[in-house]
Amino acid sequence: MPKITIIGAGSVVFAKRLITDILSYPELKDSVFSLTDINAERLQTAQKMAETLVLQFGNGASVEASLDRKYALQNADYVLNLIQVGMHEATLLDFEIPKKYGLKQTIADTLGVGGVFRTLRTIPVMLDICRDMEEVCPEALLLNYTNPMAMLILAIQKATSIKSVGLCHSVQNTADDLASYLNIPVNELEYKVAGINHMAWFLELKRNGKDIYPELFKAMEKAEIFNKDKVRFEMMRRLNYFVTESSEHMSEYTPYFIKRDSLINQFDIPIDEYVRRSERNLERFAETKKKIDRGESFEGEKSHEYGAPIIHSIETGTNREIWGNVLNTNLITNLPQNACVEVPCLVNKGGIQPIHVGELPPHLAAMNMTNINVQQLTVEAALTGNIDYVYQAVMLDPHTSSVLSLDEIWIMTKELLDAHEAYLPQFTKGRNLSFTGAIV
Repeated sequence: MPKITIIGAGSVVFAKRLITDILSYPELKDSVFSLTDINAERLQTAQKMAETLVLQFGNGASVEASLDRKYALQNADYVLNLIQVGMHEATLLDFEIPKKYGLKQTIADTLGVGGVFRTLRTIPVMLDICRDMEEVCPEALLLNYTNPMAMLILAIQKATSIKSVGLCHSVQNTADDLASYLNIPVNELEYKVAGINHMAWFLELKRNGKDIYPELFKAMEKAEIFNKDKVRFEMMRRLNYFVTESSEHMSEYTPYFIKRDSLINQFDIPIDEYVRRSERNLERFAETKKKIDRGESFEGEKSHEYGAPIIHSIETGTNREIWGNVLNTNLITNLPQNACVEVPCLVNKGGIQPIHVGELPPHLAAMNMTNINVQQLTVEAALTGNIDYVYQAVMLDPHTSSVLSLDEIWIMTKELLDAHEAYLPQFTKGRNLSFTGAIV
């Protein structure tokens, strides 16, 4: 009877997906779901949703809910983290302030100046969660779904004793994409993937043991295929490997695509895409709440997410392979140890067991390093209170540095620091607090 605590359960649509996955396993039929959120209305909606799902599945699971996070964490076996610090209002600031300086973004939740500030807002809350866990459920496994994945997991691994893994669906979704581009069933794809979150590489792509990368290169030459994923195919043309995550994500992890309007148009870059998604999420919550209040049932379709299979494997001893985000303990030998990497992991009663990959092709490791540099500095800023690292992280960001001057970067960063001050770590070191430069 595992106890599964969901933090940020008010993210009702995603929480519904994970609970549905868990309830689909007969061996987990007696699970205890302990829900918590900082918003009472959202928490109440999440509780009703979970209770409705339990009734639909007709099993012995139970649901409890509390605004008291530490209470919800008491004796938990698994903790699913779904939080978004600052919600839609903070997201708008991440987009609108940089836009004043001519810096456009698409998603801004993983890297770039938006990713830096989302990290700085979220790390203090994540460390508080982990401190609660160290006190009331020290052996629990933290399954993190919150972005920026790599930076949050790096901070957790460096600053706490909690067992954790970062979970994403980019490997699974990209496999689906590749199967569609190649017009083959996804279950016939064989692949080896490693790198960092949202920039991991399909190092091998096979079918029946045969390399099918040549077929993917041929498919890319068809306009109807290339146009579906322009940025990723363009990067494959240059790097010879396909990357996880979408073209809209990849476009802002590099300096190549968003620095001129002509390139934005050429590659169909969806500027402000996450703002639109965030607005849709608010609408989906409202629709789901109405559905719950009317007592309607939910569709129980299983998802791609790894959370439920991990819990099932640990509880039953079933061997599974997943892709997880973990500290680089010599797993990828030409990336830093002080970095979070995304690698295949074996899961069973022994827990999460990352698999050694070895060296990445050097040019792929070099691409990863352009993102890791920003990740490391941002985490150090949050953990040490050194505000200089915030400015320097933004300065080193590939996309930001391709558009803005150093003075523009410094002034924009100061404006974002001021705008998000209520959520940020306490910065006590560094020299940039009094920076008053002028844009040149």
